[in-house]
Amino acid sequence: MDLRATPLRDVKLVLPRRFGDDRGWFAEVFNEAAFERAGLPGRFVQDNQSSSRRGVLRGLHFQLGRPQGKLVRVLSGEIWDVAVDLRRSSPEFGQWAAFSLKPLTAEGQLEMLWIPEGYGHGFLVLSETAEVLYKVTDFYDPGSERTMLWNDADLAIPWPVEHLGLKQPIVSVKDAQGLSLRECDLPE
Repeated sequence: MDLRATPLRDVKLVLPRRFGDDRGWFAEVFNEAAFERAGLPGRFVQDNQSSSRRGVLRGLHFQLGRPQGKLVRVLSGEIWDVAVDLRRSSPEFGQWAAFSLKPLTAEGQLEMLWIPEGYGHGFLVLSETAEVLYKVTDFYDPGSERTMLWNDADLAIPWPVEHLGLKQPIVSVKDAQGLSLRECDLPE
């Protein structure tokens, strides 16, 4: 497994090794000991999977009382994945980074994204459909779930919606009613 730095110091690209032959390929995408040696969590308590169509934007989501670290992997399709540092005590507070994620990179490399606790997370589907799987470090807790407005002017995230030929992304009612960075309760 290889870890790569990103513009946000605590967010990491995780590249598992892939072994192939004429039958196909095999990869170990999670190994508790290997993750712990790399400084990542070795314990995940829940796996979540979503299926979305082109133009769907999910996020920006986070939990306060039970914060979740997320290991994000695209199983099919392509997404534009965004992590936002929401930790008030962080020198990168309010900064975000975006990543184009697919099942395999152009070089044939598996790629996952580690987003630690205290970050908001969201993604926009760029392909006709996308299947996204993510492991989380704590259970879903509806009472501590928060939604930050995907198009918050203070964050100024340039979601590539127009690239899809859309004026607006397709969002849930909950995501459309998200709060701004200034209005949200945030992690310390």
